[in-house]
Amino acid sequence: MAFRSILPGLVLRMRRLFAVPNDNPELTLAQFKAFSRQVPLLYFTLCTNMIALCWAHRDIAPLWLTLYLPGAFVLVCALRTVGWLSKRKVEVDAATAYRRLKSTNWLAGPIAIFCSGWSLCFLPYGEAYHRSHVAFFMAITVIGCIFCLMHLRSAALIVTLIVNAVIAVTFMTTGVETLMAMGFDVALVSGALIVILLAQYRDFRRLHESRQVLQDQQQALRQQNDAVKRLSDENLRLANLDSLTLIPNRRSFFEHLDRVHGRAAEQNSRFAVGVLDLDGFKPVNDLHGHAAGDRLLCDIAERMTALTGADIFVARLGGDEFGIVVERDTTQARLEGLGADVCAAIGLPVQIGAGSVQVTGSVGFAVYPTDGEDAQQIYEKADYALYSAKKARRGGTMIFNPAQAVEMSRQKAIEEAFITADLDEELSLLYQPIIEVKTGRCIGFEALARWSSPKTGMVPPAHFVPIAEHTGRIGLITRKLLKKALDLAATWPSGTFLSFNLSANDLTSHEGVLRLIAIIEASAVPPSAINLEITETSMLQDFEQARAAVEMLRRVGVGVALDDFGTGYSSLSQLHNLPLTKLKIDRSFVVDIETSTSSRKIVRSVLSLSADMGLDVIVEGVETEAQLNLLKRMGATVVQGFFYSPPIAADQTHAWLSSGRPRARRRG
Repeated sequence: MAFRSILPGLVLRMRRLFAVPNDNPELTLAQFKAFSRQVPLLYFTLCTNMIALCWAHRDIAPLWLTLYLPGAFVLVCALRTVGWLSKRKVEVDAATAYRRLKSTNWLAGPIAIFCSGWSLCFLPYGEAYHRSHVAFFMAITVIGCIFCLMHLRSAALIVTLIVNAVIAVTFMTTGVETLMAMGFDVALVSGALIVILLAQYRDFRRLHESRQVLQDQQQALRQQNDAVKRLSDENLRLANLDSLTLIPNRRSFFEHLDRVHGRAAEQNSRFAVGVLDLDGFKPVNDLHGHAAGDRLLCDIAERMTALTGADIFVARLGGDEFGIVVERDTTQARLEGLGADVCAAIGLPVQIGAGSVQVTGSVGFAVYPTDGEDAQQIYEKADYALYSAKKARRGGTMIFNPAQAVEMSRQKAIEEAFITADLDEELSLLYQPIIEVKTGRCIGFEALARWSSPKTGMVPPAHFVPIAEHTGRIGLITRKLLKKALDLAATWPSGTFLSFNLSANDLTSHEGVLRLIAIIEASAVPPSAINLEITETSMLQDFEQARAAVEMLRRVGVGVALDDFGTGYSSLSQLHNLPLTKLKIDRSFVVDIETSTSSRKIVRSVLSLSADMGLDVIVEGVETEAQLNLLKRMGATVVQGFFYSPPIAADQTHAWLSSGRPRARRRG
C-alpha cells in the first residue's frame, strides 16, 4: 500500500525531469537563448566524431556504414545547424521558444539511439585499436552532448541514459577487460557530469530568478574546483602510464623504486631491481613496420604483467626496455626463476597479420643492500648486469656479482681517463696482415685502434670505443686514425689494400660520411685500395641511413665490407640491399671449426652465398694450421689471424710486404 501511494509521486517527478519546463515564460526564453548558442556546437561534435570514426574504418567496414548512413545524418545535422544559425538573432516569444525546445527534446532520444546503434555496428570490424575508437566515439560524444545540452536538462538526461545503457550492456558483456573498464569509467564520468549539469541548470534558474546569487556562485565555484581536482587526478594517473602498453612508465617506475627503497631502509629489508631488454626487436620494426613493433611491445607488456604479483612491479622504461622491482624474496634462486619465466614468456611467438614474429629477452638483476646503498646504484648495477647478460648469454638472466663490480669499477676508471685523454698522443694503430691463402702473400692490412692511457694502461677497442660513442668523440677519433692509416698506406706497394673499421656512429649522418669521403679523396691512396668495414650493429641502428652511407662510399670507389657477419640479426634481404664488396666471417665460427659441425656448415654456407652474390670473403681468427687447411678445402681464399701474425706496428708493415711469402707462426 505504501509503495502504491509513493508510485504516482515518483512517476510525476520522472516526467518533470525528462520534460521541458514551461512554468516560467521568462526562464524559458532565457533557456532558449542560451541553448541556441550551443546547438551548432552539438551538431559539430556529432558530425566530426562520426567522420573520424568512418575515416578510421574506411578500408574495413562496408560503405553503407561508413558513407551512406553517416552521410545522410551529417546532411540533416548541417540543415538543422543552418536553421538554428539563421534564426538565432530573431526575437521569439515564450511559446515559440518552448515549442522549439520541446521538439529538440523529442529528437534527443532517436538521435542517441541512432548514433549508439550505428557506432556499435563497427565493433565486428578491425582490431583492438578500432574497438577502442568505437568506445572513444561513444564516450567523447556523450560527454560533448552533456555539455552542449546543459541548458536543456531533459535532453541531456535522455542522451546520457540511452548511450550509457548501450555502453554498459555492450562493453560490460564483452569479457574484454579494457572495454569493460572503459564502459565502467564512461558511466562514472557521465554520472559525475550529469551531477554537474543538474547543478549548473539549478544555478542558471536561480541566477535568472535573482535568488541567493552569492550562495549560487560559491556553490558553482566549489563544483568547478571539484571538477578541476578530478581532472588533475586523472591527468596524474595518465602521466604515470605508458601511452602504448598502458603499463606503468619510466616515471612511475622510479617513483615506485624510491618508495620501495625508503621502506627497505626503514625496515632493514631487501629488494631487487631487474632491467630487461629485447634481443632482435629492431629487425621487427625494419622488416614488418612500426605498427608490428608496437603490437609486439603490447603483447610482451601483457605477458610480463601476467607474471606480476603483490611483490613484483613491472614498467616500461622506454623503447624495448622494461624495469622490474621485486620485494620480499630476493634469493638467487627466486630471481633466476623469475628471469627464466620472463624470458620464456617473451620468447613465445607473436601473431602479426598472417605470420608471426619472435624475439628473446635478456635480463639483469641487482639486489639491495648487497649491491648498493641507494636506489639509483641498484638500478645502474642491474643495467650493467643486463649489459653482461647480452654479451655472455642473450636470452638469459644475469645477477650482478663481485666480478662485475670489479669490471664496472674498472670501466668507470676508463671513462674518467678517456674524458681527459690526449687522444693525439695516446691513440695509435696496429696493422694485422691479410693473407691470400693460395700464395701465402700479404695483400693488405687491417688497421686496429689502440689506446695506451698513462692512468689505466693499454685499453682494448672493445672497452674504449663504446665510451667514445657515448661521449660523442668517436667521429673525431675515426677521422684522426683514418688519416694516419691512409698516410701509411700511401707508402705501400701498388695492389696492397687498407682495411679500416668504422663505428656505427660514423654512418648516422650525411655530414659525417662526407667528412670521411673528404679525407679519402685528399689522400694519395686510390679509393679502390681502401676497404671500410661496418658491423651488423651499425646496420640495425638505422638500416636506411646505413644503406645511404654505404652507397655514398661506393660511389667514391671505396670497398665496403660487412664485419662479423652472422653474429647479429641482419637478414639476407638486408644484405642483398647493401652495395657491399666483401664479407668477413667472424672468428667465433673459426675457433671451433674443427670440432663443431654447425660452425663448419655456417662457414661453408657463407662462402657459397658470397660466391653467388659476387662478394669477396675474408675469414678472421685463423690460429692453427688445421683450421687453415680445413678452410682451404671449403674454398676460403683470404684469411687473417694469429697463425700468420698478430697485429704489428706501422714500421713492420714494409718488412712484411717486402718479404714475399712470410713464414706463418705455427700455433697448435
